[in-house]
Amino acid sequence: MGYGFGGFLVVVGLVLALAVTDSIEGVALAMVGWILSAAGVVVLAMTAFTLNSGRRRRTEQTVTHPDGSQTVRENRTDM
Repeated sequence: MGYGFGGFLVVVGLVLALAVTDSIEGVALAMVGWILSAAGVVVLAMTAFTLNSGRRRRTEQTVTHPDGSQTVRENRTDM
């Protein structure tokens, strides 16, 4: 599931919620549309979060010198 699937859910959901006037007995198509749209937004947000979280790396190295002082070196990599 990615950006395409999330976008697809949003589009289909909004079409059902806003453009379809037909009805099926026992099914509220507008509500189904809003639920699909919300699910699409959630998929889009989760995809953006998971794809971007692995791109940042940080390493930290602490060196203790013979006189007892310490030096901390931090290295950040943003891909």
